[in-house]
Amino acid sequence: MKKILLISCFLLIAATGFSQQYSLYNTGTLFDAFENPSQRSFIPDTSKKYAFNFLIPNFDANFFLTGNAQQTLMSRAFSSKYDNSALQIGTGALNKANANASAYTLMFKMFASINGYEELGLFFETKSEGRGAFTDESIGLFNGPSAFPSNIYDNVLNDHFYNQVYNNLGFTYREKISNQVAVGFKVGFLMGIDYNKLDIYESHLSFDRLNDAATISLRGKYSYSSGPGNFDKRNLYPTSRSPGLQFTAGMSYTTDENITFQGNLKDIGFIHWYNNSTVSYFDKTTTVTGISSSKREKNIYGAVYNLFKSGDQSSSFNSSTDGRVELSATKSYYIDGNSTVKYIPTLIVSKDLFYDSFAGAMVNRFQYKSLNGSLTASYDNLNLFNIGLQLMYKPNNFEVFIGSDRLTHTLSFAGSTGKSSTYTNSSFTGADIYFGFAIHFGPVVEHPLNANTIPDGNKGFLARLWNRLFKAY
Repeated sequence: MKKILLISCFLLIAATGFSQQYSLYNTGTLFDAFENPSQRSFIPDTSKKYAFNFLIPNFDANFFLTGNAQQTLMSRAFSSKYDNSALQIGTGALNKANANASAYTLMFKMFASINGYEELGLFFETKSEGRGAFTDESIGLFNGPSAFPSNIYDNVLNDHFYNQVYNNLGFTYREKISNQVAVGFKVGFLMGIDYNKLDIYESHLSFDRLNDAATISLRGKYSYSSGPGNFDKRNLYPTSRSPGLQFTAGMSYTTDENITFQGNLKDIGFIHWYNNSTVSYFDKTTTVTGISSSKREKNIYGAVYNLFKSGDQSSSFNSSTDGRVELSATKSYYIDGNSTVKYIPTLIVSKDLFYDSFAGAMVNRFQYKSLNGSLTASYDNLNLFNIGLQLMYKPNNFEVFIGSDRLTHTLSFAGSTGKSSTYTNSSFTGADIYFGFAIHFGPVVEHPLNANTIPDGNKGFLARLWNRLFKAY
């Protein structure tokens, strides 16, 4: 059976593999400036006026899988067999999965004013957000009844999953409003591509081993915009059929000791999925035959999917995007006597706004001339510890970088794709990779003391408002 059935199981589809990479904080890259809008990407008297990725996608993608089902899914996907030895059948034990991806196809920024250090940007991004929780029994069922010691089970198939994909077209603005404070925001017009959300609230499973059949009862809700099998490349084209808005705002403050604190409220938004979308409230029972045959995966998937769609009704609905809040602190140190090697540590905490997820990270970046290397350690509320590595080449007007915030697990996963591999029930299975590229061009951004033209002396709008509010203080 196709691997998609094994990876998705009761989740219907696999998430297509989000997130600002911790290692890119305070790097001054174009990617960093779009993800953290108070971050500058131009340095007066050094940088050229325009920055552009020349339509070379800057992307990041990551996923992780926790729980007892890791061994089963990995062995089936890469060794064409089931290893259910780690599953705890009858307990409803949950496995959690998270898969996200984003790609900036267009990133363009210009330095607008030397007085307010104003920067204006335009971007086009495609993003996928997905997460789910599914039981051991949902995975074990695809190998037939052999792993199930009893014949009757209640509420062991209560799975939850969602994935949405959308395009994001928008602009960003950044301004330094005082010697210590910089602010920025990003506004995007969202164009929904695909949406799937499944919640199973009650379930019942019973086996008729004599007739090689199983009876499955499920009650829940399934919402989708197109559904498996109805998605094609035309869905990726920009359209206003399912519109939405997204907003990101950030502020940074630099103390007299040159410690920079940064706060970001990220990706707060919604999508209104058009009225040809579908919502199904299901509460039905189905019988699956041939659950020990070679066609058991196809039989189970088809029967359960038809049950999910049994209450189909065309309806529009709204969804939120994965918003979060992030705080960071950083300071730079020269660690050699010639002031050529710089150490830039950054401490970051991140909290999802609509889920219970949170994480903390320590980024250790070392800079020698145009070469940068970062070693990152992160930890989250699922007790997942990650080690990341980033390599960057960044002279004054050029930048290229590649990295992973889950390096050891990425290498381990990449090495697991051979059929002869052996898998262990480690803390989690995961992978992460990101890449970026941009070039600055045009005239050099000149400081007023070195400028060939005389500036008008006017500060930006936000700086003028800031001065009016706080001038008395």
